[in-house]
Amino acid sequence: MSSFRPQNIYYHVWPVVAILLAMLIAWYVAAVALNTPFQKDTYKRAKLENVSFGTLVSDTLNQERPVLPAPHQVSREIYKTTVLKKITSKRSLIFHSWITLSTALLGFLLGTLLGVVLAVAIVHNRALDKSLMPWIIASQTIPILAIAPMIIVVLNSMGIQGLLPKAFISTYLSFFPVAVGMVKGLRSPDSGHIDLMHTYNASAWQTLWKLRLPASVPYLFTSMKIAIAIAMVGAIVGELPTGAVAGLGARLLAGSYYGQTVQIWSALVMASLLAASLVALVSIANRIVLRRMGMAE
Repeated sequence: MSSFRPQNIYYHVWPVVAILLAMLIAWYVAAVALNTPFQKDTYKRAKLENVSFGTLVSDTLNQERPVLPAPHQVSREIYKTTVLKKITSKRSLIFHSWITLSTALLGFLLGTLLGVVLAVAIVHNRALDKSLMPWIIASQTIPILAIAPMIIVVLNSMGIQGLLPKAFISTYLSFFPVAVGMVKGLRSPDSGHIDLMHTYNASAWQTLWKLRLPASVPYLFTSMKIAIAIAMVGAIVGELPTGAVAGLGARLLAGSYYGQTVQIWSALVMASLLAASLVALVSIANRIVLRRMGMAE
C-alpha cells in the first residue's frame, strides 16, 4: 500500500494557484485598460491636469459603473448581496442563485434520464443507431438563444409555466453529452465478455444490467460533469426571454438595463462558482461509486 505524501498536495495546488494569480493580474490589467478612456474624459471635463499614474489607476479600479469591474468590486458586491442581505430578499444573490440552481438541477436530472434512455435504445437497436443518432447530433447545432424563446412560447400556450419550461432548456442542452457518453460506455465491454454472456445464455436485459451498465459508469460520470455545467447555462438562458424577475438571468437583465456592470459580473461569478461546485460534487460521487464498485479511478 502506497504511503501518503503531504508534498504531493503541493504539486496539485501550486499550478492552480499560479493560474488563478495570472488570471487575477490579467483581470486587473484589463480593467485599468478598459476603464482608462472614461476616467481621462472625466478628468478632462473636471479640468484636472497632471493627474499621477497611481491616482489614475486607483480611480479606474473604483468607478461606479466601470466598463470592466475590478475583482475587488465584484467581491464586494457578492459580499453585500449574500452576507448582508436576507436570503428571502429579492436583492439577495443567494435567493436568485437558488432559483437558477433549482431549474438547472431539474433540467440536469431530466437530461440525464433522457440521455441514458436514448443511449440504451441506440445500443440495442441498429435502426435507432442509424436514424436517431444523427438527429441527436444535429439538434446541438441549433443556437440555444434561438430555440429558447420558441420553447417558452410553445409551453406557455400549452399552459405549462413556471420552473418546467426553463428546465426543459437545460434538459435540451444536458441530454446530449450524457447520450453520447453512455453510448460509448455501453459499447465499451470487450467482445470476449459479450460472447461469455451469450455462452451463459444471458438475455439482452441481463447483459445490459450485469455487464454494459457497470462498464459504462465511468463514462456516465464524465458526461454528467459536462451536463451539470451546461445545465446551469441553459437555466440562465431560459430566464432571459421570459423577462424573469428572479434568478441569475434576471440579475443579468436588470444589470444590463441600468448599466450596472458590477451587478452583471457578480451574477456571472456566482453562476461560475455554482457550476464549479456542482462539477465537484459529481466528481466526489464518481469517486465514491467507483470505490464501492471496486473499479480503479
